[in-house]
Amino acid sequence: MALPTPAQILPTPRPDGLCPKQKPLPNHLPAKPPFRLTYGVDAVIPVEIGEPSPILLLGGGNEAIEKDLVDETKQMAHLTETTIKQRIALRYNGKVLKRSLGEGDLVLRRNDIGPPTPGEGKLATNWEGPYRVREVLGKGAYKLEKLD
Repeated sequence: MALPTPAQILPTPRPDGLCPKQKPLPNHLPAKPPFRLTYGVDAVIPVEIGEPSPILLLGGGNEAIEKDLVDETKQMAHLTETTIKQRIALRYNGKVLKRSLGEGDLVLRRNDIGPPTPGEGKLATNWEGPYRVREVLGKGAYKLEKLD
């Protein structure tokens, strides 16, 4: 039995230069490179730090403009971040059902506050009470009294 040749094992190359299993990049990628999207500045090759390339030498006065652009990019990123956080907070807080309790109302208290009672495990009661609201302290805080 003869061994297969490399031409028989390797797939034939595609006309666009990609491997057969490699997918082409989508057309909706951003125009800015990923490094700039992540860090806000363009990447500089370490060789250009020690000895500047002709592009950097001919550009000359663009450093101050680039510094201004970096600051502006940081400010824009900060503004978009705060607006997104505000939108998320508004959506979350809009779903909260507000309940106001008055003095004399009967309530149950959540039992998961404090250390768990040994021996009960997951079958422990979730609520304890009933309690009566004795005093409204404000901002959702109440003084409770146990019913006897």
